[in-house]
Amino acid sequence: MEVNHSKSRPSMKDVAMLAGVSHQTVSRVINHSPDVSAQTRARVRKAIQQLGYRPSNSARALASSRSRIIGVIMGGDQFHGAVLTLQAIEAAARARGLFVTVSMIRKAMCSQDEFNRICEGFDELNVDAYIMMVPTDVLFLAACRAPVTKPRILLTATHGGTSVGTGLNMIHDGDGHDRTAVVGVDQWGAMDRVISMIAGYGHRHALYFTGPSEWRDATTRLDAWRELSAQYAIASRIVRCRSWQSSEAYARMNHVLEYIGSSGGALPTVIVAASDAQAIGVARALREHDIRIPQDVSLVGFDDIDVAGDVVPPLTTIRPDYRQLGVAAMREALFLLGEGPEPGYPVSTYGVGQVEAKVVKRASLAGVSLGR
Repeated sequence: MEVNHSKSRPSMKDVAMLAGVSHQTVSRVINHSPDVSAQTRARVRKAIQQLGYRPSNSARALASSRSRIIGVIMGGDQFHGAVLTLQAIEAAARARGLFVTVSMIRKAMCSQDEFNRICEGFDELNVDAYIMMVPTDVLFLAACRAPVTKPRILLTATHGGTSVGTGLNMIHDGDGHDRTAVVGVDQWGAMDRVISMIAGYGHRHALYFTGPSEWRDATTRLDAWRELSAQYAIASRIVRCRSWQSSEAYARMNHVLEYIGSSGGALPTVIVAASDAQAIGVARALREHDIRIPQDVSLVGFDDIDVAGDVVPPLTTIRPDYRQLGVAAMREALFLLGEGPEPGYPVSTYGVGQVEAKVVKRASLAGVSLGR
């Protein structure tokens, strides 16, 4: 069969002629429809590659009444995990011929009007779905109250000042929960593995540095720490922080050391921080007081930031799979748009599908027998 190669840009009709199928079949292959046999799909893809065919996004949008754009709102002012998640969202979208547009809210607090204006801007672009990274209670509530009718996927933690169920009940889009999904990191399970490991190393006295209370991640980690440390018979003191920053954790650790020194108390055998940045601040204070890690006290963080393995000693921490979180968000979007199967999760709590968070054991954690 001959195909006209003189055109500057091959068309779907050219692909169909070369593959010996209808243009509707070519469209199904391009849009990843499951209703095409593997043999036919391979033949169409070969024709696409041979012709150098590139589907027109505007034509696809007109044909489907969709823009093929996903609107992403990145909330908060800590973007280590959020950037990894965004990269995964963009890659997964691109693989399906979708585009991503992003609006960043850099402050942890946000008014409802400001959040709604962002959504209105996305509405003008006719986005097909919203993915909303809402780590704080204020942002979570704003996302639930936002007057949008397209599918929304909320990325947040299971615990906070407002429960997930309460937030979802605030959604008034006509379809409610059927057009909303919530995805997060299994922080509770990860904390369980950390505390189990700490107990296995013989630790029975601990300090825990919290994150800022308005962050749902911080609330989830603190709730998990309190419940699970009690289950493992670990006596702990809570050091409350108003930020995730190393500088605050450094100052608060110094206050703790001064109190211990003046009262004649004893150091705990392990310190656990709600973030790696906090753990680094704690480590600085300990070094300045000639307290060795892990010989005198063990140290554990959370997030596995890039430098966690390069500090001295390398930091034991929790590594959330932020990239898988982005993949899960896109799978939820595709499912709600009717373009993919319903996602499954190894753990789902309070209606939140959760992705894995692993413990990374490094030299900052050791058994009590190595010290005292």
